[in-house]
Amino acid sequence: MRINETNRTGMINAYNKTPQAKGAGQVKGKMGKDEVQISTEALELLKLGEDLELTSARKAKIQELKQQVEKGTYQVPSQKIAEKLINFWKKP
Repeated sequence: MRINETNRTGMINAYNKTPQAKGAGQVKGKMGKDEVQISTEALELLKLGEDLELTSARKAKIQELKQQVEKGTYQVPSQKIAEKLINFWKKP
C-alpha cells in the first residue's frame, strides 16, 4: 500500500511562510518608552514631607555645621568614623 503525503508538504510550506521563520531576529515595530505620571496631590504631599523634615531645630543645626565648616573648626571624632566604617563592612 502506498501513502501519498500531500498534506505534509502543505504544512511545511505554511510553516516557512510565517514571520517567525523569515526574520526571527527582526522587530517590526518600535517599542514605546515607559512613563511615570505623578499626580499633583502626590507632588504636594512630597513637598509637605520635605518641609516637615527640615524643622527649625534641624535648620539651626545645619546652619551651625555650615559655619563650622566654613571657618575650618569642624572636627569629626575619629572614633565615630571608625565605628561607621566597621558597621558598613559588617553588613551582610
